[in-house]
Amino acid sequence: MTGQAISPELREWVVAQLAAGHSIPSLRASMREAGWHDDATDAALAEVEAQAAGLAAAPARASMPGPDLSNAPLYIDTGDRRVQVLQTLRHPRVLVFGDLVSDEECEALIQAARQRLARSLTVETKTGGEALNVDRTSDGMFFERGENPVVARLEQRIATLLRWPLEFGEGLQVLRYAPGAQYRPHYDYFDPGEPGTPTILRRGGQRLATLVMYLQEPELGGATTFPDVGLEVAPKRGTGVFFSYERPDPATHTLHGGAPVLAGEKWVATKWLREREFR
Repeated sequence: MTGQAISPELREWVVAQLAAGHSIPSLRASMREAGWHDDATDAALAEVEAQAAGLAAAPARASMPGPDLSNAPLYIDTGDRRVQVLQTLRHPRVLVFGDLVSDEECEALIQAARQRLARSLTVETKTGGEALNVDRTSDGMFFERGENPVVARLEQRIATLLRWPLEFGEGLQVLRYAPGAQYRPHYDYFDPGEPGTPTILRRGGQRLATLVMYLQEPELGGATTFPDVGLEVAPKRGTGVFFSYERPDPATHTLHGGAPVLAGEKWVATKWLREREFR
């Protein structure tokens, strides 16, 4: 025996890999490449093999965040607002909503966020923490869920519109993009192959969807881009672009970015939705 310890984090990583669709043979090869001895690898896989069988036999997720479009509505009633359905795309699953956020709400969010802005960080899947990223040159901050009346009202509207529990959403993030600022193309899901991902997933599972809401229009530039499909969404104030990803895989074609702002400032609010309650 090698004596290599089978930690709870390793078990969670194995389970996360299986849930993402990786096979036991591929996990065995990856663990060996990472320096795990055969007996430790076998022990770790044996502990989750029964769970792996259940995951392999499990049906695809029955539900995902998103509005009811079964009747091809032009408008969706969220209880406090009549939201427009402006554009839909099936693959990737992208929807553009109009009149999602009022001018007054946009201003209130900007003013509340302005004094708390700092250089934006990205979630670091290699460590499970956060880090500066040269691909992301915005300033940003996070509101706690329900932190103030405007945030609480908007979060409830989003939950109703997308038919997803309010508690499954991360805190609302507000970002400011000054001239020249951008966010190069990236994915919002957490890469199951990275060692820090199991730590991130403990807070609420995998990300399933993203909603970007435009609070202030720049004079030029700043579109949200989807390079895989050649789609660009103009950052019109009060509008939101929603996209979901049923699995953490580039095949979802949800590679996206924020094009450079060429003049003026762009302000956005982003809501990420998780598999379960975000803590």
